[in-house]
Order: sequence, then structure tokens, then C-alpha cells
Amino acid sequence: MTRVVIASSNKGKLNEFNIMLNALDIQVLPQADFDIPEVEETGQSFVENAILKARNACKYSGLPALADDSGLVVDALQGNPGIFSARYAGPNATDQDNIEKLMSALQSVPEEGRSARFHCALVFMLHEKDPTPLVCQGNWEGRIHTRITGNGGFGYDPVFWVEELNCTAAELSAEAKNERSHRGLALKQLKQQIQDKLNRQLDSHDIAG
Repeated sequence: MTRVVIASSNKGKLNEFNIMLNALDIQVLPQADFDIPEVEETGQSFVENAILKARNACKYSGLPALADDSGLVVDALQGNPGIFSARYAGPNATDQDNIEKLMSALQSVPEEGRSARFHCALVFMLHEKDPTPLVCQGNWEGRIHTRITGNGGFGYDPVFWVEELNCTAAELSAEAKNERSHRGLALKQLKQQIQDKLNRQLDSHDIAG
């Protein structure tokens, strides 16, 4: 079984990765197990920040790492909160703090103008200096609901309205969410690519040996 560090301390994300990577014979380990310090997210895009996090996790753990950078993009707010989604209401903001700020910012925006999407960039690296990191991205289209609904999920899920299912993301089961979410879509792309990359690495070791 291949051990892979997840460059995140978010329990919701860790649970989703565990479920979705279970079939790949990959043991998912949180970066907290290695006392990995948080890296400063200085990138200007989701992809740049995911690369920074994956490289940092590889550096301190010595293991392959998987990182994601994801967030909510709201058209009426010129793409905000975007890469600042987790800290939209401040450095130590809770999910509730972020939701309240978002709802306040959209207070005068009618339902038809609340189009939004979750975006996810996933990066997988074999080691700190991996010159060919795997990068996959996914979008989940929806809109921002006018009220908070549902107790599941995390982040902005209670206000992210999924039109075709007539509910918020927080009202979906984990399986239903993973099937259509931005992270689920990106991970589906990445799963086979991870296996191929790991196999090539094993083959190269066999040849060298």
C-alpha cells in the first residue's frame, strides 16, 4: 500500500479523500501526523496554491503528497471569495463567519443574479522537486441560496444551491456529493493518473535495481 500525505488539516476534506481514494490501495495520512507547518498561500490562483501546499508536504514528510486548493467563486462578487474562501471573514474565520459575510455581501442581489461555482485544483507530487506534478481541476455549478439549509458537508455547503437536485450541498449524502462535487470531479480525473505515475516510479526503481 502506498502512503500519501494529504496537505490539509481540514477534517471534511480528509474524509472525502479517504472515501474517494480507498479503491487505489493508497493509505491517506494527514499532514498533522508529520508536524508539517502550514505553508503561506502566496499564489494568485487555486493551482499555484495547491502546488505550494503539495511541495511543502513532500518536503517535510519525505512522502508523495496530494494537495487541493478550492473555493467558492461568485459572479456577482467579481469571483470572490475565490482563493480567499477559507479566510473570507478573516484569518481565523469559522465557516459560519464566512457564510454570514457572504450572505451580507449578496443581501441586495436577487436569486437570478446569485450564480456561483465551487472550483477545485488538485495537485499530486511524488517528491519536493517533482518536475511534472499532476494537476486536475473541477467545477461544480450552482447558486447562493437566500437562506442557510442543511447540516452536512462543510464550508459554504449550507448556502450552495444545487439546482438539479433542488437542495443545498449540505443536504446531500457524502456519496451524492462526491459524485458531482468539484473535488469529486477533479479526483476522478486524478485517480488514474496517480496510479500511472506511481507505477512508472515503481518500474524505474525495478530497472535501476
